[in-house]
Amino acid sequence: MIPVRSSNLRAVDYNPSTHTLTVWFRSGSVYEYYGVSQNIFEGLLSAQSKGRYHHRYIKNSYQYSRIR
Repeated sequence: MIPVRSSNLRAVDYNPSTHTLTVWFRSGSVYEYYGVSQNIFEGLLSAQSKGRYHHRYIKNSYQYSRIR
């Protein structure tokens, strides 16, 4: 788990062997996104606005499951 500075996201994690991105939200929800490339994950980490990047490039682009 990698803590991030964001008003919406609390932390992220990435499993390169399964291409799974896990996102912990400040609301307490946790989502897993499937088929996410390493480049997208690195873009999220380097984005000035993590929440905006998530909304623009991840939220509606990948299959996901809410795990909490």
